[in-house]
Amino acid sequence: MLNKREELPVTNCTQRSFNFPEVKKRVVEVNFAGGDITSDGGVMLLRQVDRQIGLSKAVASVLEDTRRQATVASTMD
Repeated sequence: MLNKREELPVTNCTQRSFNFPEVKKRVVEVNFAGGDITSDGGVMLLRQVDRQIGLSKAVASVLEDTRRQATVASTMD
């Protein structure tokens, strides 16, 4: 087991770009220089769709919450 002062060695095995075979005489190249990106964009889209169609509210209205309400700090609203 590692103690807090020890660190695992990290290798740099990332490739900046690579090429695929030509597709219909066009060069296909992939690179990972996308800059600052986020992976939660899909969640924000789902939130907007849910707000428009009201799915979470509809589900919350038919589910029974059997927790002790005096100790519940969150709601589905």
